[in-house]
Amino acid sequence: MQQRLTQQIQFILEIDRLKHILRQTLLVDASRQENSAEHSWHLAIMAIVLAEYAPAGTDMSRAIQMLLIHDLVEIDAGDTFCYDVQGNLDKADREQRAADRIFGLLPPDLEAELRLLWEEFEARETATAQFAAALDRIQPLLHNYKTAGGTWKKHGVSIDQVWKRMEPVKQGTPDLWEWVEAIVAESVAAGYIRLPLRETAEQAAQQATL
Repeated sequence: MQQRLTQQIQFILEIDRLKHILRQTLLVDASRQENSAEHSWHLAIMAIVLAEYAPAGTDMSRAIQMLLIHDLVEIDAGDTFCYDVQGNLDKADREQRAADRIFGLLPPDLEAELRLLWEEFEARETATAQFAAALDRIQPLLHNYKTAGGTWKKHGVSIDQVWKRMEPVKQGTPDLWEWVEAIVAESVAAGYIRLPLRETAEQAAQQATL
C-alpha cells in the first residue's frame, strides 16, 4: 500500500505543473492568457451544463474524466496552438512521449485507466470522445468571440481555418452546430475573423459601387 500511495501522491504533485502551461486563449475578461488547468476545469463544467446536447450513447461521467485529463500531456509537450502548422507536425510524437512519462508515474492499473481515457479522447471514435472534443472546440470559440477576436485577430486566423477547427462540433454535438454557425457569422461581421483575400476584394468592390 505504501508504494502505491507514494506513486499516487507523486502523480498528484506532478500534475500541479499544468497550472503553469499557458494557452493562447485569453480569459473572457481579456486580462491574461488562461492556463491549461483552467481550460480543463472549464470544459468539465461545460460537460455538466451542456449534457442535454450530447449525442445518444455518450457516457457523461467518462466525458468529464476525459476532459479533466486530456491536456495533462502538455506538462511536457506544452500547449501547441491549434493554428500553428509547424508546431503541429511533431505534436503527436511529443504528446505520446509525455503520456508515457506522466501516466507512468501511477500504479499500473491507474496508469492503464487514465492512459485509455486520453487515447480515447485523442482517437475521437466514440460518441463520448466526440462530445468531449466538440466542447474542446466550443470553449475557445466562446473566448475569442467574447474578447473581440482574441487570438483570431492576434494571429490573423481566417474563416477557412475557423471552420476547419470547428468541424468536430457537427458530429460531437450536432444540436449546437446551428448556434456555432451563428457565433462564427457574428464574428465575421464584426471583423474578428479574417476573410480570404478574394472575399475581401469582392466586398471592397461592392462598397465602391454603393
